[in-house]
Amino acid sequence: MIIGMGLVTYIPRMLPFVLFKGKELPPFIQGVLKNVPYATLGALIFPAIIFIQKDDLLYGVLGAAVAFIAAFLGANVIVVVLGSIAVLTLYSYLM
Repeated sequence: MIIGMGLVTYIPRMLPFVLFKGKELPPFIQGVLKNVPYATLGALIFPAIIFIQKDDLLYGVLGAAVAFIAAFLGANVIVVVLGSIAVLTLYSYLM
């Protein structure tokens, strides 16, 4: 079963490398594929911002705003995450 599961996950990952070896994709498709991780990440994170705390929407919005500002200023991912955690911890103690 483990070998079968490994093959099922390996084949879809390896197939594009084999099929598109030595071929150049059109610029539009390259642009779309480059933006897929960002769109997926946004789709995963946005609901968590809204529903992180049922009775306090500001909690999620504040954490997202701090993370967005830190990332926009060019901070490292660790700094973005820790900064957001620090602000939300402070907010939790104050409220």
